[in-house]
Amino acid sequence: MTSIKDAVQQSSQGVFLRIHVMPGSSQTQFPTAYNPWRNSIEIKVQSNAKENKANSEVVVTIAGFFGLPPKNVVISSGLKNREKTVILKQITIEAVLQKLERSLHG
Repeated sequence: MTSIKDAVQQSSQGVFLRIHVMPGSSQTQFPTAYNPWRNSIEIKVQSNAKENKANSEVVVTIAGFFGLPPKNVVISSGLKNREKTVILKQITIEAVLQKLERSLHG
């Protein structure tokens, strides 16, 4: 059985979060769902994937959701892909999981 926990991993750098980005959406939304096939959390952004605009919107949106400054959200892999891994700094894995669970499952 897969769960949100499969998209989140603790490391010495911070909390790794696997995301799937849907650029060019009508509205920005995070988190939209957990994708069990990709083991990732889905995020919709209005910006298109050009000139790093979608990546910037991803960072700002995720930072706002977790109450972090944007400098504490870093895209560590997948800069040019929809599948990305972001590092969340200065937050515990428990806080990340709790916020995601509350948002996705009420």
